[in-house]
Amino acid sequence: MPKPTIDLSVVIPLYNEEESVGPLLSAVRDAFVDQSLIYELVLVDDGSTDQTYTAAIQASESTEMSVRIVSLQRNFGQTAAMQAGIDAANGSLIATLDGDLQNDPADIPKMVEHLKSNGLDLLVGRRKKRQDGLFLRLIPSWIANRLIAKVTGVRIHDYGCSLKIYRASVIKQVNLMGEMHRFIPAWVAAVTHPSRIGEIDVNHKAREFGTSKYGISRTIRVVLDLLSVLFFMRYRARPGHFFGSVGLVVGAIGSVMLGTVFVEKFVFGHDIGSRPMLLMGAVAMLSSLQLICFGVMAEMIARLSNQSNRQDSYFVRHQYSSDTSHSKPGSSVSTEYVIPITIASDHPANDRKAG
Repeated sequence: MPKPTIDLSVVIPLYNEEESVGPLLSAVRDAFVDQSLIYELVLVDDGSTDQTYTAAIQASESTEMSVRIVSLQRNFGQTAAMQAGIDAANGSLIATLDGDLQNDPADIPKMVEHLKSNGLDLLVGRRKKRQDGLFLRLIPSWIANRLIAKVTGVRIHDYGCSLKIYRASVIKQVNLMGEMHRFIPAWVAAVTHPSRIGEIDVNHKAREFGTSKYGISRTIRVVLDLLSVLFFMRYRARPGHFFGSVGLVVGAIGSVMLGTVFVEKFVFGHDIGSRPMLLMGAVAMLSSLQLICFGVMAEMIARLSNQSNRQDSYFVRHQYSSDTSHSKPGSSVSTEYVIPITIASDHPANDRKAG
């Protein structure tokens, strides 16, 4: 008999959480005890230096749930661990949450129902009454969430909450890298419409075991990653506009500088040989030329990449056709089916290479 379709895969990255694994699996089991969902649990050990992997095996052997454990060769970070879990997931829906027991697995069933009933592709948890430090976690998170929402245009109030529900067909089109797990709603918005991204209040608990892996230093990384997200979202398909615009602005400044020293030399007869403005204007004009040329080359590369895959500029959800070729006159047959989507490698939601 064919195996039943898995409704939901619960992906949980783990790093040095040996004390949390047992209670975590119990909490997930209790969350689904009255549910009819067919689900699996995918644990990803992100190169832990303690006994997390051993604890995960022991906990999985003592439960009736379907549990798979992916162990990474070293600590690659939360984004890579999340990507590994998503790659290994077989469910039509995928839930992600942290392994420190601060996210409540009991919220997952209601999130699944909310996502289905509202026709969403991504549902993000919004932590209410966060159990974190004010200055090291809450204030930086408050600033980062508003900055990210302003820059990306995706109005989510809690980007940092790991408790999310995705449609597998959507999230598997997104390639997570670096520390981009903070910007998943923005990357998903490159694949589906922002109106299909929602949020819902979820519980948040104080950490019971271990110590937090985050600190105030992550604020700098968030800002740098945000610049990358902004560039890819706005200028991925037209990089020449970005570099060309900057080049024209720099060229205009250089023209004003050189025009000023030209007037002083040939109208007023002043000596300009030692004027810093002459050197700065010349450098600005050369920089402008370089930026414009760089923009043209980037545009050529982007167009060549798009030509190799014509579907890179759009994403098809369904296609409808009225097929009368095999029907009787006066009747019609309609079908609706999903179109396979192939995305070029320069897209932020590019296909992952096999292996």
